[in-house]
Amino acid sequence: MNESIKLALEVLQRGGLILYPTDTIWGIGCDATNEEAVRRVYELKRRTDSKAMLVLVDSMAKVKAHVEELPDVAWDLVELSEKPLTIIYQGARNLATNLLAEDGSVGIRVTREAFSRELCQRFKRPIVSTSANVSGTPSPACFREITPEIIDGVDYVVAFRQDETTKATPSSIIKLGTGGQVSILRP
Repeated sequence: MNESIKLALEVLQRGGLILYPTDTIWGIGCDATNEEAVRRVYELKRRTDSKAMLVLVDSMAKVKAHVEELPDVAWDLVELSEKPLTIIYQGARNLATNLLAEDGSVGIRVTREAFSRELCQRFKRPIVSTSANVSGTPSPACFREITPEIIDGVDYVVAFRQDETTKATPSSIIKLGTGGQVSILRP
């Protein structure tokens, strides 16, 4: 795992794209503060940049650095969630602007999975995490379902966990609105 993290960090630091295991499905990742790297992800996925992508961080303190206001309920939701949870926050900041939704919001997930958590800790910046597929095609549930187009389109493919066959599932998604309003977008 350590060698994979080292190599992934080198690619992220120079603005490259990685294919990596997360707490949900395999993801295409890049530095979430680098607009050019984010543009390359959209291009690889053949996805319009009006569709926002989420980011991974390793702690709620990192979430706080990337949203204008962190509602108290977010702490409880993350702590009590039994499965991976992506929260859409209003007022994103300190992120690539082409990563954000049209309303300025951003989806952020605090990862608990060992590889992606350590990668986020050591990178010290949020990492894009979008499904490893071309937009409009099914998300791969495990590494062997990822198409050659995606594998060939990134700068580094993490070797760790490629042989797992357990079918992973996407995270739950909750949107936090103004005044503490909570909307469940994907249970």
